[in-house]
Amino acid sequence: MNKKPFFPRRYLMVVGTFLLALLLYIDRICISVAKDPISSSLDLNDKQMGWVLAAFSLGYAFFQTPSGLMADRYGPRKTLAAIVTIWSAFTALTGAAWNFISLLVMRFLFGAGEAGAFPGMSRAIYNWFPLKERGLVTGINFSGSRLGAAFALPLVAWMVNDFGWRATFFVLGGIGVVWALAWYFMFTDNPEEHKGISDAEKEYILATRQDKKVELTKEKVDFGKLLGSKNMWLAMGQYFCSNFTFFFALTWLFPHIKEEYALETVEAGIYTAIPLVFGAFGNWFAGWLIDRIFSKGNWDGSRLWPAAIGFALAALGLVGSIYMDSAVGAILMLSIAIFGADMTLPPSWAFCVDIGKKNTGAISGTMNMAGNIGAFITALMFPYLLAWTGTTTLFFIVGAVLNILAIGLWVRMKPQLHYTQY
Repeated sequence: MNKKPFFPRRYLMVVGTFLLALLLYIDRICISVAKDPISSSLDLNDKQMGWVLAAFSLGYAFFQTPSGLMADRYGPRKTLAAIVTIWSAFTALTGAAWNFISLLVMRFLFGAGEAGAFPGMSRAIYNWFPLKERGLVTGINFSGSRLGAAFALPLVAWMVNDFGWRATFFVLGGIGVVWALAWYFMFTDNPEEHKGISDAEKEYILATRQDKKVELTKEKVDFGKLLGSKNMWLAMGQYFCSNFTFFFALTWLFPHIKEEYALETVEAGIYTAIPLVFGAFGNWFAGWLIDRIFSKGNWDGSRLWPAAIGFALAALGLVGSIYMDSAVGAILMLSIAIFGADMTLPPSWAFCVDIGKKNTGAISGTMNMAGNIGAFITALMFPYLLAWTGTTTLFFIVGAVLNILAIGLWVRMKPQLHYTQY
């Protein structure tokens, strides 16, 4: 029998998915940082840029469930390698956009390509990880997305300033193809298939994951029961609220802070990276808290309490930001808001794995679809409300109300019941 390795193979998989989340959000936030030079080059106004930012969310939302079904049927190895290649191609092609319509189309297709990333990761987690490790692993993966966005803000600002926005998109597209090739040749869909895993680790995973035996499913999701599932609708509703808050940080936070406080591009990038770092901390803390509460035998509470605390902090931070009259104060309050919003992610995705099991990809994709409808609305609502009222106050109040409503939705969610049962 192989000896137990010092560094378990399943943790190497987490390194891969963490790097994927990192890349995912570097590619995603790049357009927010490059907003001014793109607008100048293509002669776009803020409302047109709002539609460009929203187009990503629409493509991302529409292809969530189909890409989740792909991960369930064909496995996360092939699915993730394919979709990362596709979205990387459209990242590069964004740099070739020549007018408003071409940019709109590129960002929609880029969003469609990125849609399968987190559903594919969820399916990989279901196959590879013990139930008691699910919270922290999910938190680590989502923290990669936040650190990627935070890292991208000053880095991409520098690249755009020194090399131009078109070259920046070309470089980022190439990096994605490298990840896709590495994932395809190093990862397997199940630990049973991996030649490098020890017998001890394999036996441990099989004995402690949610289902002893997992396999690719050719069974069709029962969409009738899915549409009638209270668990599914509640998960979608609360994730809509979460994304409404967080997507502001990915789209309008940078231009808002830069203009509101008359900051230079790189300076604004550093300031607006701070809430995203707090978001990473929120993911780690919530992931730890989930597993801690679960270890005490409270499955329901391990999902509910991290989410409820997170939504309360998000509402507090958004309202508090209204009363700040300096960049430091605004960033402090928005850091609290993003920390809280990101605390809701590990319980949300762990919940989808709980109720989805072999249909985890489809279930998590459907939840993420609803969340990105919230992101789509955020991308448009911010510039339109600002133009209508002349202030950001109403936007932040709407976000706070949605966060409070989400707590009420979580109270009714039942993670121990399959989506066909409740």
